[in-house]
Amino acid sequence: MDFDLSEEQRLLKDSVERLLGDHGSFERRQAHAREPDGWSRRLWARYAELGLLGLPFEERHGGLGAGPVETMVVMEALGRALALEPYLATVVLAGGLIRHAGSDRQKSSLVPKIAGGSLILAFAQGERQARYDLADVATTARKDGDGWVLDGEKGVALHGDSADRLIVSARVAGTRRERAGIGLFLVDATALGVTRRGYPTVDGLRAAEIALSGVRVDAHDVLGDPGKALPVIELVVDEAIAALAAESIGVMAVMHEATVEYLKTRKQFGATIGSFQVLQHRAVDMLMALEQARSMALFATMMVTEPNAGERRKAMAATKVQIGRSGKLIGQQAIQLHGGIGMTEAYKVGHYFKRMTMIDILFGPAEHHLTALARADGLIEA
Repeated sequence: MDFDLSEEQRLLKDSVERLLGDHGSFERRQAHAREPDGWSRRLWARYAELGLLGLPFEERHGGLGAGPVETMVVMEALGRALALEPYLATVVLAGGLIRHAGSDRQKSSLVPKIAGGSLILAFAQGERQARYDLADVATTARKDGDGWVLDGEKGVALHGDSADRLIVSARVAGTRRERAGIGLFLVDATALGVTRRGYPTVDGLRAAEIALSGVRVDAHDVLGDPGKALPVIELVVDEAIAALAAESIGVMAVMHEATVEYLKTRKQFGATIGSFQVLQHRAVDMLMALEQARSMALFATMMVTEPNAGERRKAMAATKVQIGRSGKLIGQQAIQLHGGIGMTEAYKVGHYFKRMTMIDILFGPAEHHLTALARADGLIEA
């Protein structure tokens, strides 16, 4: 199988890396984190100019019609730059829900705004009691005339504090963990009854706790068929896991490169510490873990379009297991081999490890997915 990028994909890779190389240095990231939104609106506008925000959407709706490989290319570059901007939240998660569940009218209205950078979206799915169970939805949507009324609470909505609109999952029928009866609703983030509490996450990005009290949603702001949204949510979360796997490769690659460079320059007992064989072996262990993760990220990118939902979910679970394990090993080794400097806020390695830790936790850590994979009889049937 040929894993080489096409000419267009290589050009995209070069363009993204050039943009983030010019504007996404670690020092600039620290400055962007102090901006009102916790990320750079000016850099977001550059994403739009480059076409990154319209990448996965169909051309007839104002996008570029690219596929998962292009998303992988972009996400790896964002990982290398430790980007703060809401690409995952707006384009991959909320944008994915619009791509798969939205009507042509909704796509024609929303996609040009997303691609142009003027519309920030967030997916409000997680709830305190759910513990990574996508079907565990207690937020309710009650029919009221031609519209709906939403009540409930959502947690850790990525970039929910700066979003213009929220896509909220809510139960229209059934019991709390029932697979049927879940709908998706487009909600104005400033609507009456919506309360948001934003905060920084451990990796320096942003999230929000969202409360909905009697929030009215018009019929034209319902995505897809109310009550049948769970398969779409699962598909989009699988796409997000594949995207996060690609981002993690960029994160882990920088940790490995920075550690090897440090081993080559840091001197102890009159010699560079990289000359000590035991430390060379640890650097090789890091490289092996990185390449194992890279293989699984490629696998996830290939499997994200798999029509068999069961096989697709197993592939994403296996990917999360390997990504989590590799990220933990590489991050721990990077911190230890850097010594005291690796723990400081002023040095980048610790920040990359924080992001890697958050990637592991998002949509369930390695242990959660290992259990799910075991219950599904493993990635490859006996």
